[in-house]
Amino acid sequence: MYSSFKAFNKHLKNTYLSVNYNHTSTCHRCLHYYPYLCFTLFKPPSLSSSSLSTLAFRFFAYRFYTSPRSGTFMEVVKAVYRQGNAAADSIAIRADQKNYTYAQLISSAWNISNILCNAGLKTVDGIRGNGHLGGARIGIVAKPSVEFVAGVLATWFSGGVAVPLALSYPETELLHVMNDSEISMVLSTEDHSELMRNIAAKCAAQFSLIPSVPSISSQKSEHYPSQIGAMDADRDEDPALIVYTSGTTGKPKGVVHTHESITAQVKILAEAWEYTSADQFLHCLPLHHVHGLFNALFAPIYAGSTVEFMSKFSVRGIWQRWRESYQIKGKKADDAITVFTGVPTMYTRLIQGYEAMDPELQAASASAAGQLRLMMCGSSALPLPVMEQWETITGHRLLERYGMTEFVMAISNPLKGVRKAGTVGKPFPGVQVKIVEDESENDTTGVGELCVKSPSLFKEYWKLPKVTSESFTDDGFFKTGDAGKIDEDGYYIILGRTSADIMKVGGYKLSALEIESVLLEYPAVAECCVLGLPDKDYGDAVCAIVVLEEAEKRKREEELKPALILEELCEWAKGKLAPYKLPTRLFLWDGLPRNAMGKVNKKELKKVLAAEE
Repeated sequence: MYSSFKAFNKHLKNTYLSVNYNHTSTCHRCLHYYPYLCFTLFKPPSLSSSSLSTLAFRFFAYRFYTSPRSGTFMEVVKAVYRQGNAAADSIAIRADQKNYTYAQLISSAWNISNILCNAGLKTVDGIRGNGHLGGARIGIVAKPSVEFVAGVLATWFSGGVAVPLALSYPETELLHVMNDSEISMVLSTEDHSELMRNIAAKCAAQFSLIPSVPSISSQKSEHYPSQIGAMDADRDEDPALIVYTSGTTGKPKGVVHTHESITAQVKILAEAWEYTSADQFLHCLPLHHVHGLFNALFAPIYAGSTVEFMSKFSVRGIWQRWRESYQIKGKKADDAITVFTGVPTMYTRLIQGYEAMDPELQAASASAAGQLRLMMCGSSALPLPVMEQWETITGHRLLERYGMTEFVMAISNPLKGVRKAGTVGKPFPGVQVKIVEDESENDTTGVGELCVKSPSLFKEYWKLPKVTSESFTDDGFFKTGDAGKIDEDGYYIILGRTSADIMKVGGYKLSALEIESVLLEYPAVAECCVLGLPDKDYGDAVCAIVVLEEAEKRKREEELKPALILEELCEWAKGKLAPYKLPTRLFLWDGLPRNAMGKVNKKELKKVLAAEE
């Protein structure tokens, strides 16, 4: 590897640095810390803007290759360079039918970094710094786009901490996150500028538009910053990202990830799922959660893949994009999608969309989907009927895995090997998982709390030192709050949140997720949520909230039959569930309230149901 560095250095020296253009006195230190500045100020007249872009990109890669310790996410640039000089011109992001290269992405990040470094933002120690943000938090609000990615990279280049903000948050939640994380500046695009200017003003934060990133087809000339702050390569343990938990079991907490934990995670994912520069990802997940940030964005970029953003989830749009990629008896498109990852509700809606197609379109859609390299599912439990129906349609057995905001991904079914329904697989290499049983309950079922130790573990909960300390065991394992067990093959089974999904009924410890998975098999049930409500005799009473299939609901109304009743559901389920697992209360709703990742807040539902009793 060292010989390739020497060759690359010699190539740079012979090709570019020997040009006699008043830069002979440029010292190595200046080139080491200010590569973009040097190439901007001392650019030979013969170099075009596009050549400069590629040259700066390559020297940026060189700068990080030769840093004494660079474990930061900047390794994405090294990874791309390893694939060859042409990688600078390969497609990094595709959005709104426009393509953006890795060189353009890095170049735009430099421009935004210049804006940040010259804003005089207050650093962690209260000193206003020049050229380095010193840990200042930067809020980023943008639809899934190249501007969002450039904003995150720019924040990291500048020594700041990126805080992705949800487009779906109402103003009160945005204010909570911004005030809690003490955001110094908000970066946003034009379509959210009016709202974010007002909210930034209420938080005493500065506001800046993210400059548009020129696409390949754009004729707009690129602007290069006249100066850029020195970047410290020895920043492994510095905070880089704060992602707020979804708040399904309590108030959202800011989870702080470092450059080191981010790098560890993207390496784990890229290797385990074999991401390469040949992969094309179709991305339609929110960017304020780790599923959309890591599985479908950071890890693909680390691998040099192309990420294609859909501005919002569209059943018709996804099926159409797959058909465009792989036509029946046709040639595979150059930009064919190879990887897709989603949440269970997405696959449910895609199945519904498929069923509404005519037979000819169904055949084309199923054939196209079947040719993707990999399809994954996560963020909440995948119901068995959905997994089986998807496999019947597409031939894909969805790859389920397990993760949390605090450590991103830790356990996964294998890319190659048996993917067991109802399980999340085995720990990734380098990740340790143990199950801690509650000794006070004399439970011999092997059920306990999952505890995880991983190179990708977060650093802390933002401004919550006591909560952080209480979240770890004495030997450094993070206490997930999820109950689980291991099957006979060593695969992990998630039974749900200990605080919301584990019920204690007449001395038995029950999993709400297990009961939900069975009830969802009943043909009349479209959605189901099981939870425990206080019961003076049994501790908890098993309660089921059910949403009926629309066709079934219409049929019952037309035939003047009663809506689903508890006796009917239990009569069907008694052959699949032990008597003490059968619901004792049934609620029929028109729909279940879910967050952006398809999760149901059971704590809030318990309050609603308790108030109705």
